[in-house]
Amino acid sequence: MICYVLATTHIAALLQNYVDHSYAGTQNSSGDDQLHLDIDCDNAVFRSIKDAGVFHTAASEETPEETIVSPSTIKKEDEDGPWYSVGFDPLDGSSIIDANFSVGSIFGIWPGKGLLGRKGREQVASVVSLYGPRTTLIIALASKSRSDGQGDITFEVTLVKDRSHWEVSREEVILKDAKKVFAPGNLRATNDNPKYDALVKHWIQERYTLRYTGGMVPDVYHMFAKSGGVFSNVSSDKAKAKLRLLYEVAAMGLLVECAGGLTTHEFEDTSVLDLVVDDLDRRLGVCFGSKDEVQKYKDFMFK
Repeated sequence: MICYVLATTHIAALLQNYVDHSYAGTQNSSGDDQLHLDIDCDNAVFRSIKDAGVFHTAASEETPEETIVSPSTIKKEDEDGPWYSVGFDPLDGSSIIDANFSVGSIFGIWPGKGLLGRKGREQVASVVSLYGPRTTLIIALASKSRSDGQGDITFEVTLVKDRSHWEVSREEVILKDAKKVFAPGNLRATNDNPKYDALVKHWIQERYTLRYTGGMVPDVYHMFAKSGGVFSNVSSDKAKAKLRLLYEVAAMGLLVECAGGLTTHEFEDTSVLDLVVDDLDRRLGVCFGSKDEVQKYKDFMFK
């Protein structure tokens, strides 16, 4: 886990000194123009992963291909591992960073070699970094059996002392069953998705508190900070899904469920952790949050 702490520390330093707002002249797999900062953050994570010496395969939103990162000098007796593989988004929220909004990083860790064909439920851990007034990490350590969630651990650490030391800031992160706070992503979809439109109106009529920045990490992280709420990102024919299962959804989903919450695919009554990474670029809509709040989502969207 130390490599994600180091990667987060390096990215925090890059953001602290971020003055070059220019584009690199390249695009990621989403077709988004890449900032030099996107590439620098991606490189920082890859360096940390390679230096750790325990990872075999890595793929990221900026480098969307299975990349072998195990040491080239590995001894023959160590070829079988144990190894881990990682899918990550080095800088989630590039579109809002120029406004100095909080942004984040997302990491999902699988045992073994390779990422294709895997399910989120197979992850042994996931990590989300938040870069705001403070730099923090929420870490989920999954129990060996995720069938009942018993033994899952979710906690937070904060970068302190002039960015030289990490301290545990929350020994336990838990989502309560209900909380009237909502973060509705991809609101364009309400124009041609009547079920989503009805759900958003329900939240407003029931006087839910709106907490939405346009960044997935800060919006979901707010639920962890306030011990509940609901985050949705729903698609439609004219407003396509953008969230990626491998780089964002699976890791965030593990955090939510380890903290006692629920997740679901936008149109199917199934946990996002049971979806297969059958394409490194697989995209989908989701709902994350407190159990009762996600159930309300299902009542509107699946009836």
